[in-house]
Amino acid sequence: MSRPPTLVLLVRHGTTPTTGKVLPGRARGLHLSDHGREQAERAAERIGELGKVQAVYASPLERARETAAPIGRAVHKPVRIERGLLECDFGQWTGASLKRLMKKPEWSTVQRTPSAFRFPDGESFLEMQTRIIDAVDTIRRRHPGKTVVCVSHADPIKAYVAHAMGTPLDLFQRIVISTCSVTAVLVGDGAPIVLTVNSTGTSLKDLRPS
Repeated sequence: MSRPPTLVLLVRHGTTPTTGKVLPGRARGLHLSDHGREQAERAAERIGELGKVQAVYASPLERARETAAPIGRAVHKPVRIERGLLECDFGQWTGASLKRLMKKPEWSTVQRTPSAFRFPDGESFLEMQTRIIDAVDTIRRRHPGKTVVCVSHADPIKAYVAHAMGTPLDLFQRIVISTCSVTAVLVGDGAPIVLTVNSTGTSLKDLRPS
């Protein structure tokens, strides 16, 4: 018997002091900036307008949990930690400045053929994509026919969107996921339906398809 589809809202965490400057990865101790906290509050307001949200999940990293907290308050749900929503493990690249990384010969592979790349002592993009696909599938099976929020990071969300749209992973760098944007996917037993990508300012009230 098929389950009714789940509306999954994928939210990127808010801005931090290092956003756009370094590759923080899974390093601990990185918190939202003042602007990031404002973004999180605004995202919470938008999601709160939807009405019933059954669950709020977040990556274990501080910046994701801090983004999820006001969303949880807005929908009156506790934040549940889901490791499958973690940022990619960048291994030896963790904490490096983006300017320095862009000078590496491997950077072109990251941008053009990411499916062939593994971060030194870290994760491959394929492993990251498989992980978030599995995490979202597990979450949607817990909440059939409901709406859930998953606060994650740019690359995992981009990889999930590529999967949902049937786009090869090697093209996922063409997808933009801004801080505190909302990406909505209807996930059921059949093919996912992408309702919106990288929504940052408009109402979310009309997400469900007719």
